[in-house]
Amino acid sequence: MKNIVILISGGGSNMAAIVHAAQRDHWERVHGARVAAVVSNKPDAGGLALAREQGIATEVVEHKRFASREAFDEALAAAIERHQPALVVLAGFMRILTPGFVTRYQGRLLNIHPSLLPAFPGLHTHQRALDAGCRFAGVTVHQVTAELDYGPILAQAVVPVLPEDTAAALAGRVLTQEHLIYPRAIAQLLPGLQDN
Repeated sequence: MKNIVILISGGGSNMAAIVHAAQRDHWERVHGARVAAVVSNKPDAGGLALAREQGIATEVVEHKRFASREAFDEALAAAIERHQPALVVLAGFMRILTPGFVTRYQGRLLNIHPSLLPAFPGLHTHQRALDAGCRFAGVTVHQVTAELDYGPILAQAVVPVLPEDTAAALAGRVLTQEHLIYPRAIAQLLPGLQDN
């Protein structure tokens, strides 16, 4: 079985979109793949309850309990490894990962970022796009490398910037596209993944 482990920090809307797509498109039967676990760095992350409702294993590795990023990432990797991942998917996971962690999962660690990378890495992407006068914004699914919001691009979706847009309005339209392209990008990778 190709186990997918999803990392979240909040409400888990992208995680829910991935779980829904896996069920709707029968990933287990078609690709031998399933969402095996959801791991969060925050015990109150809303997405944990959503995962439990779907019968998916959940774990919490609270980053505040660790003295260093390295110690947190080691504990996080231990939690992930319990589920024998073929793929690790960051879905609103708001922690910068150490190079050692990224190297450990190289080639099977994905992230989604709310801009058309390489434009606007980091935070406040929607406001920065508006401030720059962009006519288009969007979202990128990419493989994770040690450099923040960088790595081979797997999928992008473009969203027009409207004259009356606020950062919140633009973010809402971008999020709709995130929910469509993230599951699609994962599904395209599944045939090439190794079984555990």
